[in-house]
Amino acid sequence: MIYVATIEDDDDIREGLALLIDSSEGYRCAGAYRDCETALKDIQDNPADIILMDIELPGISGIDGIRRVKQLIPQTDIIMLTAHYDDEMIFDALCAGASGYLIKTTPPKKLIDSIREVHEGGAAMSASIALKVIQSFQKTPLETLTQRESEVLAQMCKGKSYKMIADHLHVGIETVHSHIKNIYKKLEVNSKSEAVAKALQEKLV
Repeated sequence: MIYVATIEDDDDIREGLALLIDSSEGYRCAGAYRDCETALKDIQDNPADIILMDIELPGISGIDGIRRVKQLIPQTDIIMLTAHYDDEMIFDALCAGASGYLIKTTPPKKLIDSIREVHEGGAAMSASIALKVIQSFQKTPLETLTQRESEVLAQMCKGKSYKMIADHLHVGIETVHSHIKNIYKKLEVNSKSEAVAKALQEKLV
């Protein structure tokens, strides 16, 4: 069972998300909150595996909310579900620790699939966001990466989990881990989110 909480100030959207989650096999809504303040008071007693969070919220913003949730329960993954997708917001969310960035027009099935992808170690992104990320890395000086490292990096940009990358490239998962370790070292980052954020921060799009 994957427990999912939502933080969304629009009542209709929040209720719709809770209904979608509870009606999907293998998923359960662990809480539906209209602001971060309420969520932060409750999530330690009612933890969720994944939190869907808007960016523009009353009181504490979604960006600050990511940091505070991560301080309380670091193991919880956060997916931004928002109408905003400019580079600065994407960068800020990923730097704060978000594991995904989806647009609110994401179809219900894709949203549910994305939650599972993140739960399994992937990174969920709407197509328009993934395109921005891929373009960013394509413009990043990658002379120091080997061809295989570049291929792994391209799959990371698409939000693929380590297992999915291994299957796609027909290599073992330990090989993927080794390539990613080298990529992080060469890009001077420590995580997938930091790698994505670095490209956006440097305005390479």
